[in-house]
This record gives sequence, structure tokens and C-alpha cells, in this order.
Amino acid sequence: MDYLLYNLYSIASEAYILWVVNILLIYGVFFSSSFTLGFPILNKSTCWLSLQSLIFALILMLNQEQINIVSWNNFLILNDFTYSAKIIILSFGISWVFLSYEHSFQYKLNAFEFWILILLSITAMLFVTQAYDLLSIYLTVEFQSLVFYILASFNRTSEFSTEAGLKYFILGAFSSALLLFGSSLLYGLTGLTNLNDFANLFTGFEVIDSSTALGIITGIIFIISALFFKISASPFHMWAPDVYEGANIIVTALFSILPKLPVVSILLKLLFFSFHDLIDYWSIFIMISAILSLLVGALGAFMQLKWKRFMAYSSINHVGFILLALITGSNEAIFSFIVYILIYMITIVGTFNFIMSLRIFYYPKIQQSRYLENLTMLSVTNPLLAASMTIFLFSMAGIPPLAGFFSKLFILITIIKNNIIGVSIIAVLINCIACFYYIRLIKKMYFDYKSYWPVLIPVTKINSLLLGLALIIIVFLVIDLELVSIIATFMLS
Repeated sequence: MDYLLYNLYSIASEAYILWVVNILLIYGVFFSSSFTLGFPILNKSTCWLSLQSLIFALILMLNQEQINIVSWNNFLILNDFTYSAKIIILSFGISWVFLSYEHSFQYKLNAFEFWILILLSITAMLFVTQAYDLLSIYLTVEFQSLVFYILASFNRTSEFSTEAGLKYFILGAFSSALLLFGSSLLYGLTGLTNLNDFANLFTGFEVIDSSTALGIITGIIFIISALFFKISASPFHMWAPDVYEGANIIVTALFSILPKLPVVSILLKLLFFSFHDLIDYWSIFIMISAILSLLVGALGAFMQLKWKRFMAYSSINHVGFILLALITGSNEAIFSFIVYILIYMITIVGTFNFIMSLRIFYYPKIQQSRYLENLTMLSVTNPLLAASMTIFLFSMAGIPPLAGFFSKLFILITIIKNNIIGVSIIAVLINCIACFYYIRLIKKMYFDYKSYWPVLIPVTKINSLLLGLALIIIVFLVIDLELVSIIATFMLS
């Protein structure tokens, strides 16, 4: 009994959310056929109950006594890093629900299953963060991916959504095969699956010219490739623009904000803990992928006319900066990554808040902004919204003294300290190119004009509140950067 409680303690918040999911399923099925309490009332109540469960799960996490334990037969680990990462995921999950609340009802997402899938996806991310074995990594990553496949194709009346879900599923199956093949190679050559056992085996490991060493390195590369697909790092990024475009915009926001932290946490455990002594081999692969991601993200965004595809390529560019931090294999790299991912997530919340708030009235209906062209004359029709987006764009471009500048500065300082000068110069040059397409959007807002006056719909209270909070953090974080460094230091302790 004590052993069971010991195991349950590490997944208390996940167990609570899964329990709520079962209750909500029964609740939804029971009331879905009701004439008076069915849709859309059922959808609203399920949304608020899902939000409540996430808030309670966060409270449960905050009130847990923080202890470092390896549980479930060494499948899961709970330490300072995973504890903090779970709090971040739950916090941004709550902000995402607020972000998407109004939009889901405006566009009639009348299905209580949608919110249950959201709870399952957040639960999957919490499990992914704690995975400590090749088996648990595969199971949790596939649990997360399976929910994402359904969410991408959730809009059944749209052929674009169906195409996005199918494309995501087929390419996701390919990445799963890579993950399984890499894991089977490592298991076949070493007889191990646990990350701690790998760390013990490969500490002081000297690679010699042999089929065994080649097989081990190949297995590691396959696993890294599969995880790169999940975060849409180049050259495994081809699914991202199409899936982002086909999915509903609130699902696109979910894909942009949340999944990168749990997947990169697996990369950190694999590369910095288990296979650190093989850094000379895997760092080259990551360096190539980082440069390609920066290049593809910067150049791909130039050609885009639609918001969601633009955000997809912007996301690929940011993933390139995240991967730059992993090249060095030092504790400073983890610190830089944590700072970058936190500021990135806040910026993306604000940016998608802006995109969802940009709704234009075309008689006799209201249309959600889909094209970058809709920014034209925004400084005249809604100056505050234009100023807000300008700040977010400057932050993503890395203009001082905004938070985005410091996030990129920490990454560059880390790689320069490790004498990786050439890559840092390439990153700066590509970022200068990327600044152009951000500034081009600002030009549309302030200097371009239309032959007619666009009519914008007022921003909702919830969206304006989230937009204001994100702006305050991005603008005023420079006053006290220690707030982010304290979080990063705690996760590293």
C-alpha cells in the first residue's frame, strides 16, 4: 500500500485530471441529448469545469512537498526540473483556455469532447515531462500525439482540417517508427532502456571503430530525429505549416504554445544526462538541424500570406534558437533554454491573442482574420491593438530592451562562451534577415492604406486582459530579469 501511495504521489495532478475526464465524459453523454441543458449550454459548462480542473491540478502541484523520486518501476521521475515544468505547462494550459473560450463559442465548436481532449493532451504533456525510460518516452509521446491528431482534424466539416489531421497522422506514424527503431537499436546493443542505466553505462565511454559503437550512435540519432519531428525542427518540419493552417486557430495556438517544453525536456534528459559523453557525435547533428531551422523559418516566412502558416515558420525559426542552446551540453545551456522557452511561450500567447482579436465585419457577417493583409490600416482603426502587435513583433525579432532580445542574448552568450563562434555569427545574420518580415508587418499596420475603411469588432474582456498581461511581461521584464533567472535556477537545482 505504501509503495502504491509513493507512486501515486508523483502523478497526483495527472491522476486527478484523468479522474475528472471520466466524470466529464459521463456528464457530457448524460446531458448531450437534453433539449434544455444540451448544446451550447453543455459546451460552456464543460469548458468551465475543464478550466476548474486545471486550476485545481495546479493548486495540487503547488501544495505538494517537493521531493526527488523515481517511481513506477523507474519509468517516471519527479525532480525540481519536472516539477517546475509541470507547473509551467498547467499555467499556460489555463491561459490557453481563457484565450480560446470566446472563440470556441463564436465559431460553434459545439462538442463537449473537445475540452476532454484538451485535458487529455495536457495530461499527456505532464507525463512526457516525467518520462525516464525509453518505453515510457514512447508511450507518453504517442499518447500526446494521438490526441493531437484528433484535435488537428476536429473540424469535421472542413476538408482542410481533415487533410491536416491525416497528414499529421501519416508523418507522425513515420516519426514513431524512427523512435521505436532507435530505441530497439539501443536495447538490442546494450540490453537497457532506463535513462539512468544509460548514464551509468556511457559515463567515460570511448567510441571505437566498431559496429556496436556505430549502432549506438545511429540509435541516438534516430531517437533525436523522432523528437525533432514533434517540435517541427528542420528538416522534419514539413508537416507544420499544413497542419497549422488546416487546424482550427485555437488548436494551432495549442500546438504553438505547449508541446515544445515537454519534448525538449526529454531531449535534455537524453543528451545532457544519459549520452553526455557522446556529445562529439550528437552535437554535430543538432548543430545542422539548428542552422537549417533558423534558415527555413526565416526564409519560409517571407513567402507566407496567411497568419497560421506565418506562425508555423516563425515557430520553426524559434526552435532553431532553442536547439542552439543544446549544442554546448553545459548547465548554462539549460538555463538559457528555460529563459528562452518561457519568454517564447508568453510571446506566443500574446500573439495568438492578437490574431484571434483581429475580427473584421464584412456585412452581413463577422470574419476571423486569416491573411496578413488584414493588418493594413490597423493603426488607424485600432491604435492600441496595432501598438500591442508591434511590441510582440519587435520582441520576436529580438529588438532591445524587450524580453525577446534577452532570451536570444542568453543563447548567444552561451554558445560564444563555448567557442562556437561561427554558428553564433550565422544565427545573428539569419536573425537580421528574419527581422525584415516582422518589420514588414509593422509597415502594413502604419504605412499601407486601403481604398475602404475596415470595420473591426471590439476585443473581448478576457482577450484584452491576457493581451495586457503578456505585454506587461514582455515590456517590463527588463526591469527585473531575476524573475526568470530564479525560475531557471530552481529548475536546475
